Amino acid sequence: MTLSPPVAQPTGQPAGEWVRCPNCSVTLYEPRLRREQQVCPDCGHHHRIGAGARIDQLVDPGSWVPAADQPRSADPLGFSDTLPYPERVQRARRRSGLDEAAVHGTATIDGRPVVLAAMDFRFLGGSMGSAVGEVITRGAEDAIERGWPYLILVSSGGARMQEGCLSLMQLAKTAQAMGEARRRGILTIGVLADPTYGGVTASFATLADVLIAEPGAMIGFAGPRVIENATRERLPEGFQTAEYLHGAGMIDRVEPRKSLRSTLTRLLILDAGRSAGGDRSGVLHDRLGTAEVRQRPAAEVLKLARQIQRPVTSDYLEAICDDFVELHGDRTHGDDPAVVGGLASIGGRTVMVLGHEKGHDTATLVLRNFGMPQPEGYRKALRLLRLAERLDIPVITFVDTQGAAPGVAAEERGQAWAIAECIAGMAELTVPVISVITGEGGSGGALALAVGNRVLMLENACYSVISPESCSTILYGHAGEAARLAETMKITAPELIKLGVIDAIVPEPDGGAHTAPDETTTAVRSMIMAELDAVAGWSGEKCRQQRYDRFRALGVIA
Repeated sequence: MTLSPPVAQPTGQPAGEWVRCPNCSVTLYEPRLRREQQVCPDCGHHHRIGAGARIDQLVDPGSWVPAADQPRSADPLGFSDTLPYPERVQRARRRSGLDEAAVHGTATIDGRPVVLAAMDFRFLGGSMGSAVGEVITRGAEDAIERGWPYLILVSSGGARMQEGCLSLMQLAKTAQAMGEARRRGILTIGVLADPTYGGVTASFATLADVLIAEPGAMIGFAGPRVIENATRERLPEGFQTAEYLHGAGMIDRVEPRKSLRSTLTRLLILDAGRSAGGDRSGVLHDRLGTAEVRQRPAAEVLKLARQIQRPVTSDYLEAICDDFVELHGDRTHGDDPAVVGGLASIGGRTVMVLGHEKGHDTATLVLRNFGMPQPEGYRKALRLLRLAERLDIPVITFVDTQGAAPGVAAEERGQAWAIAECIAGMAELTVPVISVITGEGGSGGALALAVGNRVLMLENACYSVISPESCSTILYGHAGEAARLAETMKITAPELIKLGVIDAIVPEPDGGAHTAPDETTTAVRSMIMAELDAVAGWSGEKCRQQRYDRFRALGVIA
């Protein structure tokens, strides 16, 4: 395949030194637009570019090696409309300088090897027929054989009508190829550019582990005009844009073209860190730090656990992780800001990190619903837990919530089902899970992120089936008995370690974690590193069985 030139003229614009931005209508000097990677410096509109230009922007110079045998379109149906299909293909080749709408090969990005497939909208709208389906499938198979990440750059109008049902079958062929890459633990990354539609979106393009979209990219199954004609309704503002889909939980990140290479580099470095391990001693540390713990009344502990300046998940991520790439969305309904998660590096080891997130000020607390997740928060967590299992990396969770979000909408979207599936999914994982209760551990909303092989708890955190206030209200009709019930319910770390609910206690500074957050996060990091070392040699079956046995043993019966 002959790659496209590094600069593509916007549709309908004459060749020359000046082009007009289709978004803001500003006339742009073409050499400047080229320097800006075809992004309008006035409005930020990302102009459409070809496969070659896109590859050139992302990979190390001279590293791109296209596969030797690139598939080419045939004419399986003898199709003809206003032109015979073979002639239409030849015209597309002459006009675009391409052999087909997609190409695959290998390259490096900041020295990290990848298998790469790229699509080009200029060739018959980037449509997928047998040849394009073969390109995508061969790319996946190449990535599996090499054990390298698979990066797909997508821009397509959908399936190629001129190849009939054989084109439709490419959805299954490419989807199963992506599924096989998943099963083999290959990190797959999809970059969705404008436009990405139809059968391409409904197959391989949206099956990548990490989905990144360019700003303003139009992405969907049916196009906006098709939907408007079918529904006779006006579409929402920004419908099917990358930003709209990010808010709907369908993609992980909206990444400007100028920062895309940097983000890909970070992901590739994290992927390379999957093999890093600790001392692989397999020895669990017995109740670390317990001797240093102060005994406080439960009501006092509860007050400290709820202190607004107490470190939250984002503080631990900042202090503990060498790098963290946040991933968004449950791929079903939305992205819940009350749960944060993504790939991270801790001491050179790649892990998946998840946690409830509250914030420290009123605006952030409201934005994140005071750390009370909606169903999509738990579904996002489960999605990332399963990704961690596919990539064979440990999971670290930070637990700090008064409970799952109550409300009509949450119930309609299946709050109980989402929590149950998250608990069950976490229990079944074949990778180590280290859970840290950092503040409040409220009921099932907390447990859904705390089904760990090891459960650690900060000295002034609390963990309970219900808040003492709610318990008092249910039993007595008022909250006046909350302090007494807090003692009776055994919600503090020293009590819970006796019951076997937690495994270790992390000591806090004298006045509580909020008085010396750096000291607290350092202690938590040290404990996590020790736990990661201890479980580094565990097999997948041991991870699952130890977790099963741990929770199987909990409970007291007469």
